Amino acid sequence: MTLPSKQEVQTQAEAWIAENWTPEITVREWWARLAAAGYASPALPVHAGGLGWPGDLAATVLATLARSNVLGPPGGLGLLLAAPTIATHGTPEQVQQYVRPILDGTAGWCQLFSEPQAGSDLAGLQTRAERDGDEWVITGQKVWTSTAQTADMAMLIARTDADAPKHKGITYFLIDMVQPGIEVRPLREMTGRAVFNEVFLDGARVPHANILGGFNEGWKVTNTTLGFERAGVGHGGATFTAALPGSRAGDLDKAAASFVGAKGPITGGAVGRRHLHALTELARKSGRVNDPLVRQAIARVHTDYEILRFMGWKAKMLPHQRTGVEGNLAKVFNSSAVANARDAANLLLGPEGQLWESDGVAGMFQEMTLFSPAPPIYAGSDQVQRNVIGERALGLPKEPGPAADTPFRELPKN
Repeated sequence: MTLPSKQEVQTQAEAWIAENWTPEITVREWWARLAAAGYASPALPVHAGGLGWPGDLAATVLATLARSNVLGPPGGLGLLLAAPTIATHGTPEQVQQYVRPILDGTAGWCQLFSEPQAGSDLAGLQTRAERDGDEWVITGQKVWTSTAQTADMAMLIARTDADAPKHKGITYFLIDMVQPGIEVRPLREMTGRAVFNEVFLDGARVPHANILGGFNEGWKVTNTTLGFERAGVGHGGATFTAALPGSRAGDLDKAAASFVGAKGPITGGAVGRRHLHALTELARKSGRVNDPLVRQAIARVHTDYEILRFMGWKAKMLPHQRTGVEGNLAKVFNSSAVANARDAANLLLGPEGQLWESDGVAGMFQEMTLFSPAPPIYAGSDQVQRNVIGERALGLPKEPGPAADTPFRELPKN
């Protein structure tokens, strides 16, 4: 396949936008058009509804959409995690059934991975899946589940064989969130929002056909999802858009133009270009644009942003050009980048940084300050990421523990 140049991609995307965007179009129709054109996720393979383009060309499409002042593709965990994971491990039937509704925004997704006693040690999960004919019955508890309250579907990992070693007895399911046996309880953060939730599963059911990647092969599929998650978090892909996907969120039949320029609920999860513009604006308004300490702080944030962009490109390179820990590196680096942006903002805000819900960029950075402890924890804590980098990339010895073939039921529980 001959790939177009970046300039050709930009020109084609601009012409397509001019032909398809109107102020009256609904979110549903706009996302349907984006999906049909392959612009919802150009990096996905063609068989999954993408264009099969490398990261730089996919980024050109997204940048063109942003510059054109139109609504971007559906945000959230469906596009970031579920679609590429299903495209990688799914059967043709699963790809056909589940990826298209993600691309056109008609299905919202969440991620049922972490548990109260299995966060950093995710493979220690204890949620059970028991076979009942052509279905599996799920019992357990999940926590820190983003957007579970509006999700139509979920990526679920559960233990299907307690006699197998810890990493071998896990199966990955695609489960319907709207059913008896699933209860979602929002968790209020100190930002005042409730992006995260705890989810209780008591007799929830999922068809056997919804196993992704094979029975007891869930850990392999999970690592694919985690790789997409960490790379996405590192370069801002986890930010939620203002228009939420899915039938339960209530945004699909609203005017797409009403969401243009609006920000999603998370303002501090990753460092973006808008943070740089906002910091420069604060420096000018405070008369400190020539202050060497301020300039140094903003330059550090700019450097962080550029490094994260390069990390994002690296994660999308061919397998033989990657180390395998690009997502882990980006995730760790993003934590320090968010802290640097927070500190630069508070250097300029002074006492106002301790207030809450101020207008404009001050309010954005006040929320970032409250949210900033989260990036080093979610998507796998930074300490776990450093362990992975040390073991997989640097060849350092693993931490001592039980033999790898020890049955899960014989392991000490958290």
